[in-house]
Amino acid sequence: MAVDYAVIVVYLAGMLAMGWWGMRRAKSKSDFLVAGRRLGPTMYSGTMAAIVLGGASTIGGVGLGYQYGLSGAWMVFTIGLGLLALSLFFSARIARLKVYTVSEMLDLRYGGRAGVISGLVMWAYTLMLAVTSTIAYATIFDVLFDMNRTVAIILGGSIVVAYSTLGGMWSITLTDMVQFVVKTIGVLLLLLPIAVVKAGGFSEMKAQLPTEYFDPLGIGGETIFTYVLIYTFGMLIGQDIWQRVFTAGSDRTAKWGGTVAGTYCLVYALAGAVIGTAAKVLYPKLASPDDAFATIVKDELPVGVRGLVLAAALAAVMSTSSGALIACATVANNDIWSRLRGAVRPGTPESGAEGHDEVRGNRIFILVMGIAVICTAIALNNVVEALTVAYNLLVGGLLVPILGGLLWKRGTAQGALAAVAVGGLAVVGLMATYGILANEPIYYGLLASLAVYVIVSLATPATDAAVLAAWRERLAGRGSEPAAELKEESVTR
Repeated sequence: MAVDYAVIVVYLAGMLAMGWWGMRRAKSKSDFLVAGRRLGPTMYSGTMAAIVLGGASTIGGVGLGYQYGLSGAWMVFTIGLGLLALSLFFSARIARLKVYTVSEMLDLRYGGRAGVISGLVMWAYTLMLAVTSTIAYATIFDVLFDMNRTVAIILGGSIVVAYSTLGGMWSITLTDMVQFVVKTIGVLLLLLPIAVVKAGGFSEMKAQLPTEYFDPLGIGGETIFTYVLIYTFGMLIGQDIWQRVFTAGSDRTAKWGGTVAGTYCLVYALAGAVIGTAAKVLYPKLASPDDAFATIVKDELPVGVRGLVLAAALAAVMSTSSGALIACATVANNDIWSRLRGAVRPGTPESGAEGHDEVRGNRIFILVMGIAVICTAIALNNVVEALTVAYNLLVGGLLVPILGGLLWKRGTAQGALAAVAVGGLAVVGLMATYGILANEPIYYGLLASLAVYVIVSLATPATDAAVLAAWRERLAGRGSEPAAELKEESVTR
């Protein structure tokens, strides 16, 4: 195991070094929060794939393959479908808005009255997403070092908080690109073929397992539909995903770079399901499906390769954790704290000294939110329930007003606020009634949000023509941009 330990230690040290390097590039608010809005296609594709494919997609995806066979790919597959839809139909318009948060977009579209309420919902989502990713460190470090759960969470969380605080989005982008390469090599090129060979090949897998393990719809139509509602639509509106769209250097990069990342997610989904199916052949009686990944890595891979694949799992967790952390801090600062203080208005230009002050302020918020995430992760145990609450709140509360604002010009601020309030409260109430993991909360919550949005929008005066005109200008890329950003040149792809 000494070689495996060395691989992991080198990897973790590299993450901290990238954080230090990224700190030197973060000179303005734009640099710190959205990497200067100048990523080229290669880095954009790699980092976008890294953030959406986290510990749930890797460890959880293999666990679903262990439990359901090839149809276990559907959870990660719907994530890929959501990223494809976002990239092909919305990303170019989103990137042209030149904002920092989803709530700023809502303020621009509806006239500046939705920010704090939508920000609270988005903050709750990003916080719980960061917490669930941080809890996953306990599983990985337990396999590596037989480490106490609390110590593992503090160790993994502290490394992510350190490099995120140092360089913001530049550090996260650099580390995510490394994590993307490590995941590709560790999971797709090493673990996948080794697992299939160890299980005796596909013919032996089919002979050993029930036929439903090879049924593409074996997991159930209702489950697939719920995955689409939660994950596909969740990809369209999450602050952690939008903040990556904001880093694109051009409309073309946002559209086609994201399409490449979405396609990669589809391949990753199938790979995880196949690995889990192979693990079912090798270890038919595991206590929990989520143990499949760690077990097959620990028992079947040679020294060195095992360390690289565990580094890949660590990379998956860290990429999602860091992306959710900076999203959480950005929302807390821009959409809640600054607005409550009356210090910020959507589209306010940033100047030189002011920009530097804002970098310092955002660093403080990442540090504070990071400590809060680590403490919450230590206190919680059930990752699945926490993640379900996060996505139910996000989709139930914000999907309708966000997509409505992009697609329906008759939508109003009153309709948007009513949709956020009714959808969010309905989801919370229904989870208390039916259970957190039930399908009904998201079904009925989303329908309630849609109904209220349409009814209230039609019953209230249309959005002011000047607001809509300014909105259309921003969507077309002709609106005002932060002065600091106008001076920045596109980096080499």
